[in-house]
Amino acid sequence: MTNRLSFPQPTENDIRELTAFRHELHRAPELSGEERETARRVCEMLAPTKPDKILTGLGGHGVAAIYDSGKPGPTILFRSELDALPIQELGKVEYRSQVPGKAHLCGHDGHSTILLGFGRILSRARPTSGRVVLMFQPAEENGAGAVAVVRDPRYAEIKPDWAFSLHNAPDVEFGFAKLGVGPANCASRGIRIRLTGSTAHASRPADGRSPMLAISELMPALQACGSGKPLGPGFSMVTVTHASMGAESFGVAPGEAKIMATLRTVYDDDMENLVARVEELVRDAARRHGLSCAWEYDDVFAASVNDAEATAILSDGMERAGIGRHDQTVPSVGSEDFGQFGLSGAKAAMLFLGSGPGWPRVHTPEYDFRDELIPVGIRIFSETLATCLENS
Repeated sequence: MTNRLSFPQPTENDIRELTAFRHELHRAPELSGEERETARRVCEMLAPTKPDKILTGLGGHGVAAIYDSGKPGPTILFRSELDALPIQELGKVEYRSQVPGKAHLCGHDGHSTILLGFGRILSRARPTSGRVVLMFQPAEENGAGAVAVVRDPRYAEIKPDWAFSLHNAPDVEFGFAKLGVGPANCASRGIRIRLTGSTAHASRPADGRSPMLAISELMPALQACGSGKPLGPGFSMVTVTHASMGAESFGVAPGEAKIMATLRTVYDDDMENLVARVEELVRDAARRHGLSCAWEYDDVFAASVNDAEATAILSDGMERAGIGRHDQTVPSVGSEDFGQFGLSGAKAAMLFLGSGPGWPRVHTPEYDFRDELIPVGIRIFSETLATCLENS
């Protein structure tokens, strides 16, 4: 029978220092692709844990700390995020953001602090076999970070067999987490549509080619591309997020218009079908109104899908850490780029760790990460590592 592995727990002093560090990160948020100082601070905190190697600048400002047992075994990756959001914080905590218009309002400061705390545990007890990689990933909020990390040539040095992550969830009670096999987060992408005709004097609009009718038709037609089906196969949603037309002038009939929309599905195959429908809709509107059209995509997220074996290991880790499980039967409508680690070959799973009902929602101006989750997250990762090693 396999001996049950165990790792030490964080001390009270660990939690005090980690909480103070989380507050430091919270004061100095950096947006996707700008996380240079955040990455530097993470490296400073990692140094005393004596990882066998630290890779920096992965996929931008990503940091990977490697703890090697020196024995054959799996490479197990645990991931957090570094970036903040372009939102003005309205909370009243004394460590609130000192950067106007930017704030850690999704909890990435807390997720990275958990990973740093896990690093302290690994400094006191290396994995019994294989390697552990702590991946501090850049640019999660715009979907570019995980793709850039796995495409970085140095990713081959840390390419994991297993990948695990967590995200705080204010809609789940404290002491519980939501976890399930299959889709965990929807696929999504933003589309920027440009319609181009020609301007004319406002008194002679027939001399030009205005996009007014086309944009008026397209906005409801785009949203009607949503299937109206429940979350699952065939689900799709289109949300128009911005529209503009011409210059702010009473004397000029417009010659150009722009529409931005977010496309969302549960499965990547359904996203391909939705993209094809939307593009054909735009082409048809432009053709009927004598316009040219173009589009580009941004904030592209593949579906994040939990592997069955990885989910079982993460579930066992939760149980050993004393965290109750709620089965995730439908995915989060929001998107998450952690799925890229699964697409790159790892058996991957993410859980949603409860902050407790009544806690402000992520991406709202009043949100703040709940500090009591720091030791909880460390325990979950430690017990998940033990379970994974026992089963390897």
